[in-house]
Amino acid sequence: MTNLTPPFTRETAILKTRMAEDSWNSRDPERCSLVYTKDCFWRNRSEFITGREEIVALLTRKWAKELEYRLIKELWAYTDNCIAVRFAYEWCDDSGNWFRSYGNENWEFAEDGLMQRRFASINDMPIQEEERKFHWPLGSRPADHPSLSELNL
Repeated sequence: MTNLTPPFTRETAILKTRMAEDSWNSRDPERCSLVYTKDCFWRNRSEFITGREEIVALLTRKWAKELEYRLIKELWAYTDNCIAVRFAYEWCDDSGNWFRSYGNENWEFAEDGLMQRRFASINDMPIQEEERKFHWPLGSRPADHPSLSELNL
């Protein structure tokens, strides 16, 4: 088993990125919260939260609004205990309006490999349903599905 604690290598940073993607694609707020320290600090868009309870609350609200959510994350850069990713996800609202959200995240990890700080900047772009590029069944992205770079996103 690969060690997923800092300091990161390119291999472990890519693996951490994919594990985060899979966790978020589960759309299970409780499962997602377990990869963060109990006192993890987030900036998510314009919201500032601290701790797993607030993470669960934010993700519960998010996935109640962002239906048919499918996400791809891609490693951008890493250092000993930090990882930067870029991402895109597609979702629709309860009126059937589709969006692709683009963003960047900066992650800082504790010695035990749990994320202790997350800073996310995200922009939403309306798209037509025909413009969707993420067509796998809800859950983890299949291994053979194109990456963001391969999709030219």
